[in-house]
Amino acid sequence: MRKALFILTMTALALTVSAQGKSKKWYDHIKFSGYGMLQYQYTDKYSNKTVTNAEGTPETVAVKDHDNTFNLRLARLILDGRISDFDWRVQIQATNKKGPGEPTVQLVDLYTEWAKYKEVKVRVGQFKRAFTFENPTHPITQGWYSNANVINALSGFGDRTGEKSSGGRDIGIQVQGDLFPIDGGRRLLHYQVGLYNGEGINSADKDQRKDLIGGAWVMPVKGVRVGAFGWSGSRAGIGEKKRYALSAEYDKDQYTFRAEYLHSYGLGSDASLGKKADGWYVFGIVPVIKSKLHAKARYQCYRPTKTMDGIDKGDGTLVGGAKTMYEVGANYFFTPTLQLNVEYARVNDRSIVNPDKRNYNFADVELDFRF
Repeated sequence: MRKALFILTMTALALTVSAQGKSKKWYDHIKFSGYGMLQYQYTDKYSNKTVTNAEGTPETVAVKDHDNTFNLRLARLILDGRISDFDWRVQIQATNKKGPGEPTVQLVDLYTEWAKYKEVKVRVGQFKRAFTFENPTHPITQGWYSNANVINALSGFGDRTGEKSSGGRDIGIQVQGDLFPIDGGRRLLHYQVGLYNGEGINSADKDQRKDLIGGAWVMPVKGVRVGAFGWSGSRAGIGEKKRYALSAEYDKDQYTFRAEYLHSYGLGSDASLGKKADGWYVFGIVPVIKSKLHAKARYQCYRPTKTMDGIDKGDGTLVGGAKTMYEVGANYFFTPTLQLNVEYARVNDRSIVNPDKRNYNFADVELDFRF
């Protein structure tokens, strides 16, 4: 994939130079862009550790860790273009997801879309799944240190099923469109439905059963949309997965408010968690100084067993347990393409065995840029 990253960069430069000189009409529709996200994080959380007690038997206890690290969250290079009635995109991502010194470079988007009509568009390739409002949101525009935990767990990021981190993407075909123009052309209804491998990015279908995902939302007034999504599929070695999401959003004049609830039925990679999981989040981002400084707050909860306290294994220990975060912060824009994001969260993690050790602090600082 390092060769692919080099080739994409050289191709973009060549097309840019060509477009500046005697350009063919085809090159006029090529756009090269990208972004980078630099990060610092701190936590003082407790973790479960097994020790030998005075009686010589193993015992699980909560031990406090102070962790802080600089991190290269991600970098992406993007080529967008248009050929006749078809749009296309190639996007490559680099992260240190495996850990410091172990970068991952991979193809995240590769698709083309027949986009002649607003009412019906057909997309083929590797792209975002048609599930939730937050999934397709740009990582910088999204405004937080990460997607909500429930989005990560149930929308194809670090998925509950054990699927590798796929950024909410899969390989397949999707039909989408906007219907019923009102108010001078604004569309009242959006729909999208897709058929996917169900294995995440850069992976063939291993169980030969496709995932069917669809959603629709209405936009009764400008800036407001209310929608619902459904997901029926399977994963090799895990079995069926059935999910739904309910979503609402207001996004206008730099004011953004969004709330989503997700529910999942089906075993995960850890069978002891059972078949049910759910979660929700709600946030607001408002301008303090328009185009310069935004304040933000988010409340989120993910329940890997659809219970707050997890599942009692019968031996005095629990599996699962809800993770709840109360977050506040601010985003400062040096320019429209360079911003600093600061965030603090108080976290309650009920997967920690000691009830007195479940609360901890979390802080994140990011410097994000686009080009």
